[in-house]
Amino acid sequence: MKNKVAGLHFSHDCSFVVLNEGCPEIHLELERFLRIKEPAGDALKLLSENYDLSTVDYFSHGYEPEQWSIPALHPYAHALMQSTAKKNDTQIYNVGHHQCHAANAFYSSNFDEALVVTIDGGGWDVINLGDQDREISLTATVWKGKDRKLTPLKVFRDDNFNIGVVWSQCTKQIFGMSSGYPQGNQCGSVMAMAAFGDSTKYYDEFASNQFVHHPHRKIDYQKFRKIADSSENESFNVAAALQKSTEDFVRNLLAPFVKQEKSKNICFSGGVALNSVMMGKMLKWFEGVENIYVCPVPYDGGLCIGAAQLVWHDVLGNERIEWQDNCTPYLGKTYSEDEVTSTLKRYEDLGLVKKRSATTCDVANLLAENDNVISVFSGGSESGRRALGNRSILADPRSPDMKNIINKKVKHRQWYRPFAPSILRESVADWFTTDVSSPYMSFVLQFKEEVREKVPAVVHADGSARLQTVTENDNKWYYTFIKEWEKVSGVPIVLNTSFNDREPIVETPEHALNCFLKTEIDYLYFADYGLLVEKNS
Repeated sequence: MKNKVAGLHFSHDCSFVVLNEGCPEIHLELERFLRIKEPAGDALKLLSENYDLSTVDYFSHGYEPEQWSIPALHPYAHALMQSTAKKNDTQIYNVGHHQCHAANAFYSSNFDEALVVTIDGGGWDVINLGDQDREISLTATVWKGKDRKLTPLKVFRDDNFNIGVVWSQCTKQIFGMSSGYPQGNQCGSVMAMAAFGDSTKYYDEFASNQFVHHPHRKIDYQKFRKIADSSENESFNVAAALQKSTEDFVRNLLAPFVKQEKSKNICFSGGVALNSVMMGKMLKWFEGVENIYVCPVPYDGGLCIGAAQLVWHDVLGNERIEWQDNCTPYLGKTYSEDEVTSTLKRYEDLGLVKKRSATTCDVANLLAENDNVISVFSGGSESGRRALGNRSILADPRSPDMKNIINKKVKHRQWYRPFAPSILRESVADWFTTDVSSPYMSFVLQFKEEVREKVPAVVHADGSARLQTVTENDNKWYYTFIKEWEKVSGVPIVLNTSFNDREPIVETPEHALNCFLKTEIDYLYFADYGLLVEKNS
């Protein structure tokens, strides 16, 4: 039986996935190995270096115009893919960009039916415009998902609007931050700034732009660069206007489709889905909508997942997967005890570190002492932009100084950037005003006022937080750790941030040790093997 589908994405956020019986078995992004954010590259080479290519039955990848296609830019990969497909007597499928996003959003959910929305900075699809199929660049699409099928309801061309590009340009031209390769997209920093600002001061100028990136209808970036540079408060006001105008635009865009389809479920994908502030507010936007789902990898690193899922469910007609709690994001490689200990030995021999055995209970106790900061390396790495317990830096959320400690000593980033709380799923209603699952840190919600002072390190300026909900099915070790931490601290919440320092999240044991040594992290814990690492003073 043919049961393995490889999805490939060669453009920026280069990545691959292998589905086994429809379930993701491995998903890797090139940036984790190059240690440079959002690169393009040869996804088939990445696959062949990390998986047995001969076992793959089908290939699927996103559509690109001829000049940017795989044959044009990666002729060797194209030839190898064709020869492998011929040898295995199977096919190669070419799927539209937004179709991949939509598939990833819908098939990764547990919904039998949903309104499916994709919004990003643009991608190529082949669309029938009434007379013939045409290749066209789209920035948003709306679909009806039902069982194994996705039916397009509306597509928006990049000359209609482009939220993704406008945000990237604002991030770069107004705030002077990176908006892509090689340092990564820092739109999240702008989103964090918005909580400190007055959204009304410049709202009209952003809202009237209607997110059209066009020479005669666009934001005056240079004007707002001068305003943002004039003071920190003014930069916050500009960010707040951008955030609020985005929320209003998307709400007005979706309202007619929500009314028309009367679906209680919305699935969301595309880079704009990373705006977790907006996603949190969307939970209360539409009457009749009960559930909103954002897939673990909504940006282009997840296109390979959607491409493979579309082939498995739509083309091959296989039944939907019923996920236990959630579609797992822990899809990176796992590293054996021999690999971990041999890597550690090299650093020990150099006199850089020392190790000892430690239990989960030991680590929970250490976290409560002396404002310790502890990095964790466990299982397969998380897919996506957000660490979810397997490649995380953990700290005590009760400490009023912890946010400044980590921003200054570990992450080396702006003071206003918040940190996320990981919380036991069953405790959400006790701490937040909205009781929902957020396993991938997709939603920013409001803390209840009466509990905010208990965990100041994870409460943002407006009383909100981008939470991760944790269940035993999602991540048994992390769930057990937070339970132990609750016994020690009295709170079912731990501060969680990604295990990195401005570079991509660590992937290998060597990456983990390098990051540990160049920052002021106090301990590194290899959870699978109970090994606690300290620096040699």
